[in-house]
Amino acid sequence: MFTNTHTQPRPARAGSGTSVILAVVLIAELMNALDASIVYTALPLIQADTGASSAAMQWIPAAYALTFALGLITGGRLGDLYGRKRVFLAGTAGFTLASLLCGIATGPQLLVAARALQGAGAAVMVPQVLATVAVTFQGPGRARAFGLYGMVMSLGGILGPALGAILTAADIAGLGWQMIFLINLPVGLATLACGIRFLPESRAPRAQRLDLMGVVLSAAAMLLIAYPLTVGGEQHWPTWSLAMLAAGAVVLVAFLLQQRARTARGDSALMALSLFRSRAFAGGLAAQLVVGLMLGVFLLTWVLFMQDGLGLTPWQFAPANIAISVGGMAGAMLASKWAARHLRRIPQAGTLLIVCTLACYQLLISGYGTHLPFAAAAAPMLLIGVGLGAIGAGLSGLTLSRIHNDDAGSAAGLFNTAMQLGTALGLATASLIFFDHAPAGSHGTAVTTAFAGTIWYIIAALTVMWALMFTLPKPARST
Repeated sequence: MFTNTHTQPRPARAGSGTSVILAVVLIAELMNALDASIVYTALPLIQADTGASSAAMQWIPAAYALTFALGLITGGRLGDLYGRKRVFLAGTAGFTLASLLCGIATGPQLLVAARALQGAGAAVMVPQVLATVAVTFQGPGRARAFGLYGMVMSLGGILGPALGAILTAADIAGLGWQMIFLINLPVGLATLACGIRFLPESRAPRAQRLDLMGVVLSAAAMLLIAYPLTVGGEQHWPTWSLAMLAAGAVVLVAFLLQQRARTARGDSALMALSLFRSRAFAGGLAAQLVVGLMLGVFLLTWVLFMQDGLGLTPWQFAPANIAISVGGMAGAMLASKWAARHLRRIPQAGTLLIVCTLACYQLLISGYGTHLPFAAAAAPMLLIGVGLGAIGAGLSGLTLSRIHNDDAGSAAGLFNTAMQLGTALGLATASLIFFDHAPAGSHGTAVTTAFAGTIWYIIAALTVMWALMFTLPKPARST
């Protein structure tokens, strides 16, 4: 059993030291959030350069997403067991090395393998971000730190495609698409250097050893669920994909029973089941799953609407990406400022703002169709960004605010896993509600009509998310 030496850092006070700690872990989170989406705009160039098949093109983003989802629960617990700083540095080193392999890959096979390694490194690195924030910051400082984390997490996925377009178009040193991966090298090395120097070490004093059977069962369950959700839709849900989903549900139940048995015996379990006794954590986790689902559906179908429906190039609708990014930053800043006083009202208000904006957006699209003016297509993204920023900044803090520091890594791994599974479910849902009406290669009215119909499903998901947020801590009554 581990001793209590260096189990918890001293409570953090506002100052330059804590600012550096926060900057280090948030840069790591930003690298992950960007890399999950930055590759999409570079895929045509990668295919032309490497001669990759359509199947390989699908696996370049999917390999990252799958290994990331598979390792998050284990990655979170590793930090609790062996030290969050140590595990963070190991994950960051692996992520940076894998980024180099991606950048020098000359064929699709090596690129897919390197992307899988990159996702595995991120799965070890990312849970330590939330865990370090949770055990380092207290009081109002913790709320602000969680708010910034939510902002970075949300904006990274939004900015990724735009940054990918900029880097590939710039063709720095003739590297083309390779620069979207090589840019991680200086950032990753700087994060390692600052992490070694500034990050505090912490671990769970009561944790004993890694639950290897739990690792196997959790990874198997995530693979059986995430894989068919990722690729099944594009293959029109063959029998094997449905069988994998059913098997995944069975293995997931087996994993939960195994975790319950270990906890009852007093053994160290991979997942702290006591977390689910908190209504705020369970409800926040469910809401985070729906956030991922909503983003998975909306961002994919909106990009297709702008390109294939309205006929715009990525550069032409870049102002819309900028609008959603600026709105996201504004929403996150407001949420960070008001979170301590208004608690769940912040993400709920952000949800309602998106619902109202999308309803008006749907009416505009239905009325104008492919003739929708660019200003009308881009301007609502500012309000949607504000809503996303408020949700991202508020939800993480409210879900994790009452978690004991011993279980911070496990909680962070579960929180990120919910987002990943939600995104995979969102992509699968998009194949049912969008691509059935606008198959691949469709343009114009078919895409516009499909997107207008998809908006109502997104609004329904947002309504469910808004209701789930009633499980979060409510504002204290003023006296």
